[in-house]
Amino acid sequence: MQSNLLQQRISLVCDYINQHLDDELTVSLLSDVAALSKFHFHRVFVAFMGVNVGKYILLARLKRASFRLAFERDIKIIDIALEAKFDSAEAFSRAFKRTFEQSPSQFRQAANWPSWYDVFNFSPQNLGVQTMQVDIINFEQTQIAFLEHKGSAKLIFESAGKFIAWRQNSGLSPINTSRTFGMPNGDPEAMAEDAFRFKLCGSVNTEVPDNGFGVESGVIPQMRCAKVRHLGSHDNMEQTIRWLYQNWLADSGELPNAHCCFFEYHNFVHQVDECDLITDIYLPLQN
Repeated sequence: MQSNLLQQRISLVCDYINQHLDDELTVSLLSDVAALSKFHFHRVFVAFMGVNVGKYILLARLKRASFRLAFERDIKIIDIALEAKFDSAEAFSRAFKRTFEQSPSQFRQAANWPSWYDVFNFSPQNLGVQTMQVDIINFEQTQIAFLEHKGSAKLIFESAGKFIAWRQNSGLSPINTSRTFGMPNGDPEAMAEDAFRFKLCGSVNTEVPDNGFGVESGVIPQMRCAKVRHLGSHDNMEQTIRWLYQNWLADSGELPNAHCCFFEYHNFVHQVDECDLITDIYLPLQN
């Protein structure tokens, strides 16, 4: 089953991390190890491990550091800190105590091993019993106009205001009669603020002329997709996305393709109450 294949790929990544703790471990590198698009790698990793890959790397380095503290008492704490990729003993001590509820010195003197073991009990968050309708559909190629937001996800509404103004001024993608999409380049919680991108898109029937809004022409390609409908506030969409990866994808026999998941908005916060928002989430799949 593909769920077993995904599990094997994530296990391979974990093994790779543990064997290369002294190396620079980037999302691009680890997604290649997993043979998954970097857009999906983070969410698949969380679905199987219950923590994001950055946290797993940190814990793996702290695990090795804890063995150094407990069993190699001649090694200085500052040297253990530097080996664990911390810039100072102080930063290492804060992270260590936050993780194990003991300072490095306290751990070296009398390690609380039962509590230590609990830290490495990786398991996905229990999302409870949820029933959602997932349909596998053929998403047809769609010509779009888009404005790319760059930077903090908290400022997307600023870019949304510009895109709405362009739609109203140009008349090329009327809000009430055209389709509206959102296309992130990944999970904003899993990347630096300045790396985050989000394309605000509206369907069009023609090329977008030069304009002062920064809106460009583009295409959403034809793809097989899993589609699930999210009802309610966009603030809670992450729960639906996590369910799609953790519950549905893991048991579906499907694998994601290289394209990031994206959203289609059927109404908007300035039109209806948040509880009445309707959003389709598309997870692109391999053919």
